[in-house]
Amino acid sequence: MADSIDTTPVNRTAPLSRSGLLKFLIPSLLGIGLFLVPFSTGDTINIGMGMMADWLKATLGDALPAIATLVLCLSVLLTGFVKLAKPAWARTGMLHELFDVAPLWAIMRALGAAFALMTYFQVGPTFITASFTGGVMLNDLAPVLLTFFFFAAILLPFLVDFGFMEFIGSLVRTPFRIIFGLPGRSAIDATASWMGSGTVGVLITTQQYEQGYYNRREASAIATNFSIVSIAFALLVTSFIGINHLFVPFYLTVVIAGLVAAVIVPRLPPLSRKSNSYYEPAGCQIQEENTGNQSLLRYSLGIAVARAEKAPGPVKLAKLALFNVADIFFGLLPLVIAIGTVALVLAEFTPLFTWLSYPMVPVLEWMQVPEAAAAAPATLVGFADMFLPAVLASDIESELTRFVIACLSLTQLIYMSEIGALLLKSKIPLKLWELVIIFLLRTAITLPIIVLMAHWLVG
Repeated sequence: MADSIDTTPVNRTAPLSRSGLLKFLIPSLLGIGLFLVPFSTGDTINIGMGMMADWLKATLGDALPAIATLVLCLSVLLTGFVKLAKPAWARTGMLHELFDVAPLWAIMRALGAAFALMTYFQVGPTFITASFTGGVMLNDLAPVLLTFFFFAAILLPFLVDFGFMEFIGSLVRTPFRIIFGLPGRSAIDATASWMGSGTVGVLITTQQYEQGYYNRREASAIATNFSIVSIAFALLVTSFIGINHLFVPFYLTVVIAGLVAAVIVPRLPPLSRKSNSYYEPAGCQIQEENTGNQSLLRYSLGIAVARAEKAPGPVKLAKLALFNVADIFFGLLPLVIAIGTVALVLAEFTPLFTWLSYPMVPVLEWMQVPEAAAAAPATLVGFADMFLPAVLASDIESELTRFVIACLSLTQLIYMSEIGALLLKSKIPLKLWELVIIFLLRTAITLPIIVLMAHWLVG
């Protein structure tokens, strides 16, 4: 975030003003309705913001890949112009932060634009332009990211800037600290992911970290353990893989395995070795603990109203929203396209993941998972893209094995085509090798649980 928040001390024991309560309640209820309340739309479950994104996607339709390609090209041109010409309007502030990036990120932007141009015009190597590599990224993922993040970046302040995070964080602080070692406000990240999208959870975590509400360890743990895929995507996976009749035991298994991993993984390296220091420009802004004699509800309302009263005004909110949209379009989208395309090429055109999965064959056989050799690559290929395991497992005859692969693909969380790229782009201190280790840890922890549940529930 480009601007720091107001840190002036507030009196949480003072009577709650009507205007303060309204400033907390109205935007927060709007944010809850947009991000946390599920709606049934046909055969799927969605959230209000997701429905808006779907409407925009349907409206723009086939133009979205062209729009994405244009955005990627503009990102490269503007980045190159700012770095070479150093115009006065981009020497400081938001535009400087957006376009005067390190050489590595400039190269990634150029790579993303090149992949998009080759795919859109179908020129260049087949392994780049194929429908299941560059085509997936440009024609399937980019339209979703453009429309979803457009509304997410604009509407997210209603959920996080008007006291709702403080209210929930204070209420559930104790169980979250005991069970997960995390602030209570991280419950919002998990809920937004469940109902909407894992990328929304990462977006919330990133903004909260940059505003000083999570320290380095907390932000790293939350982003890699609570940004789970949405119920809507879970329904898509079960339908594609042919186990939609097992959705209830399937999602129960995903929740149980995911919660166990969320308890264990943050207590292991590399996450346990992250420092408890805060992002320097913001410092520490969080206080969820009730230090007075007030009731928990009254105290929670007090800090929520105090936060709402210090929320940015409409002009500042609009300015930050536009910057967030630009940062996602010009900064994140090229990175996702570049990393995602490379990952899919490695998965589809090289035996890399097959070689890496050889040790998994005896493990799966020991766990009595049928068709272990066919299932082994699907246990690791999710690191490239979250939908690839379902693609590989769709031809497996054993229903139990397809159940295991589908569950595992949803609990691994670190997908380089989306979540991984977003984390590397963010200011959360996570490196690529750390994401690899976290992915392997989550696989090792959740796989036995999933297999046990599969033998019990599927038979």
